[in-house]
Amino acid sequence: MMTRDQELWGMASMVLRQHGDRAPVVVAERIGQLASEGKAEGVALWKEVARRLEQLTGQDFPQQ
Repeated sequence: MMTRDQELWGMASMVLRQHGDRAPVVVAERIGQLASEGKAEGVALWKEVARRLEQLTGQDFPQQ
């Protein structure tokens, strides 16, 4: 069984594989969509993914 941290790293890696250089934008858009829908838990989850994505890519993350 994977830990939550392992799952979050897995999500970040998957988004990076699927979207390449656009991964930070894709995640920022997802966070924005969830925020506009009032889904605080989803926003928190994807912000955790965003932090890991920043570490994987060394890129600053677009703010949504």
